[in-house]
Amino acid sequence: MDTSLTQRWPLFVGLGAISFGLGIMAWVDALAVSLASTILFGVLLFVAGTVQLVHAFVVRDWSGRLMSIAGGALYILAGTMMMEEPSTGSMVITLFISACLVISGIARIIMAFQQRGLQGWWFILLGGLISLLVGVCLYVTLPWSGLWLIGTFIAVELIAAGIGWVQFGFALRRANYIPPAN
Repeated sequence: MDTSLTQRWPLFVGLGAISFGLGIMAWVDALAVSLASTILFGVLLFVAGTVQLVHAFVVRDWSGRLMSIAGGALYILAGTMMMEEPSTGSMVITLFISACLVISGIARIIMAFQQRGLQGWWFILLGGLISLLVGVCLYVTLPWSGLWLIGTFIAVELIAAGIGWVQFGFALRRANYIPPAN
């Protein structure tokens, strides 16, 4: 193990503690985090659309120019709408996540039944049922689920990352530990 890295274990623990703390803050106000991240996503779409439009006008002899112009315009439109109406944008994102969960849940349920001769096939079935249930619940609880889902996902990610970094830092500390000589 690299000793310079093991000596920096407190930095990893600090990173983890900060990430964990930010995750708790995000969880406390998941609505604000959902709306802020939707606005940021809108800004990113707007910038990407603008760059794509500029690119399309610079490469005039490209055969895909019209499609690039249309795509850039759609990005700008979607980004503008998300910035102006973040709650609606958040609901659209939640609807998309809901649809993905329902589709992947159904696909895994079908796959599980196709593989029922294998040991543990029911784990795939259980995972599919959970995905399907979560997707349906998100859809049924719209528009409210759209207001907290993204913020909750961000909070869970920050908390999980924080725990991981703290654990990694303490593992580095243990790797650097040299017991005293008797």
